[in-house]
Amino acid sequence: MPRRNLFLLMAAAVVSLLCYHNVQNNRYGRVLVDAMEQIELRYLEPIDQKKLFEGAMEGMVGRLDDPYSSFESPEDLQRINEALDQQFGGVGIEVHLDDQTRQLTVASPIAGGPAYEAGIRAGDRILRIDGKSTQGLSLGDAVDLMRGKPGEPVNLSIQHEGEDEPLDVTIVRAMIHVDTVLGDRRNSDGSWDFFLEGHDRIGYVRVGGFGVNTASELRRTVQSLTDRAMQGLILDLRDNPGGLLEAAVDVCNLFIDEGVIVTTRRRDGSIKNSYIAKPQDTFGDFPMAVLVNQYSASASEIVAACLQDYGRAVVVGQRSWGKGTVQEVIGLEGEHGALKLTTASYWRPSGRNIHRRKDAAEDQQWGVTPDPEYELTVEGKELDDLRLGRRQRDVFRPAVGDQPSHDNDNDSNSDNNAAQSFVDPQLAEAVEYLEKAIAQRAKP
Repeated sequence: MPRRNLFLLMAAAVVSLLCYHNVQNNRYGRVLVDAMEQIELRYLEPIDQKKLFEGAMEGMVGRLDDPYSSFESPEDLQRINEALDQQFGGVGIEVHLDDQTRQLTVASPIAGGPAYEAGIRAGDRILRIDGKSTQGLSLGDAVDLMRGKPGEPVNLSIQHEGEDEPLDVTIVRAMIHVDTVLGDRRNSDGSWDFFLEGHDRIGYVRVGGFGVNTASELRRTVQSLTDRAMQGLILDLRDNPGGLLEAAVDVCNLFIDEGVIVTTRRRDGSIKNSYIAKPQDTFGDFPMAVLVNQYSASASEIVAACLQDYGRAVVVGQRSWGKGTVQEVIGLEGEHGALKLTTASYWRPSGRNIHRRKDAAEDQQWGVTPDPEYELTVEGKELDDLRLGRRQRDVFRPAVGDQPSHDNDNDSNSDNNAAQSFVDPQLAEAVEYLEKAIAQRAKP
């Protein structure tokens, strides 16, 4: 891009941002453009104009002192959109860095995806991606290398567990659809079992994030469970970082049929939007428990707070994160990224505050606090074991040849055994509540 065009783009971005905050003049925008020109003309070393522009944008937004506002580069913006749209071009595997070897390892193939069809298995080590060694690569960089346009091939050098020689596999990327609604464990075909193991009357649904399809996925799942005589539901929002405000509203609409779900307010405290429940196709004939922890944030807090305020569900676990602000993604001219800018706060139906400010004390009002007698703390080693145990239950290990799958054949170390035997006290408390509620409803 010609230098002057970049400066004009910078001026437009700065002026737009300043106008957005109701500044009456743009003298700072002109000064910033002049500063960029002086750096370009006078600095000793060659200048990467794109980096200079992005640095200026990051610096401006950084001075807002808001951890939830940011400048997003085009690459970062694509990742955000893929997460919210719940789809991307890729090979269809979940990966992680092995805790001990730091080797890129397949956590689980997505059933029916390109990698699954190519014979990739849970536990496989990915040694190279298109000839590039994965040793020392960050997880994000490795994922970026495997993603790409559907229809384009990628070559993976794979080492199956228990085999000495690596195998080169060429996989054609496809559009991968990511489910945000997950169950308790995998069925033999890779689908989810949404009934809680050992409790055939209780449904168990985890929501990993709130994307464009979350509410519709959840509706189908709950409908299937009720068709199969479910009598109580656990909605697990632990470790859920949030997502789309509209998706959270739609999820609440599944379980309440009247009243305010959430309101958003401008910086002067005036109401910007009020989201009202719609009295149609609501699931209301079974008791619910919602699980939250210290990493449940934003959209997950909207759902937990709404269901708690209306008495539709008991909230079990730990006090949530406390993110009660709304961000808008404002695209910049010329597709040069976007501003993710905090533009409103949101408030629960009761009018109580959710957002935790930097100086907020523990005894102040913020986040979503579990119902009395249902607050249980899981942290440190217990939390690590819980997450490891959950990750093992999430693995899909398809049968290889004539041999049936064995989910935990390779989980023989002491950490894995500890995780498998770990009892989730928060889940157990939710089950106990639902069993009592189901029994109470059964009384004549």
